[in-house]
Amino acid sequence: MNSLAAQNAEPGVDAVLLWVALPYVALAVFVLGHVWRYRYDKFGWTTRSSQLYESRLLRVGSPLFHFGILVVLLGHIGGLIIPESWTDAAGVSEHAYHVIAVVLGTIAGFCTLAGLAILVYRRRTVGPVFSVTTRNDKLMYAVLTATILLGLSATVVANIVEGGYNYRTTVSPWFRSIFYFQPDPELMTGVPILFRLHALSALLLFSIWPFTRLVHMLTAPVGYLTRPYIVYRSRDERLGALPPRRGWERVG
Repeated sequence: MNSLAAQNAEPGVDAVLLWVALPYVALAVFVLGHVWRYRYDKFGWTTRSSQLYESRLLRVGSPLFHFGILVVLLGHIGGLIIPESWTDAAGVSEHAYHVIAVVLGTIAGFCTLAGLAILVYRRRTVGPVFSVTTRNDKLMYAVLTATILLGLSATVVANIVEGGYNYRTTVSPWFRSIFYFQPDPELMTGVPILFRLHALSALLLFSIWPFTRLVHMLTAPVGYLTRPYIVYRSRDERLGALPPRRGWERVG
């Protein structure tokens, strides 16, 4: 009888595929994809900026999206990585954490979504920008939009409409268990559907991440601090009355 009960308590094949196999596949593709991209496509490791084509909408949409997504990212790091016991030990009650997370998360989510909507509108309606938009870009925007929409919907519906859901007792331990190499798919079986869809869309986003313009988020222009001077050659034969500054000496 006990062995039968233990078998019935084991997670199903679908749960193992979704919450064990799929996360590790996405993680492997994310890491190895970046290694491959950096090794074979260094010149393509860029945002492919379109600021030269249009800047009015970009000045509004880009800061709105980037500042919003930064707050969202910090919120996810705090909610998924930091255990609930740590915030309790720091004197932050579950109610206080819940209020702060919902308020900031909702505001940041709407800012991110609004900024993304402006960027997509710009890319679709401005001719030169649309002409340099690839199929890869369209897929990235679609998955990114779906992930943000599902995350914002989960926050609004579960925490505002339905009175609250403590994902730090289910989703967060499952997320950490992946990196402990002790995955526990049972934690995700009773999670609200919007949270599960948000997690799956995030796994898809991380899987395509290395092959899109999103790679620029993992780089910083540190090389600019140590790179040599760029030599400019003038067609003017006149040298001028003032001596050239260091790094601007005439060549040839």
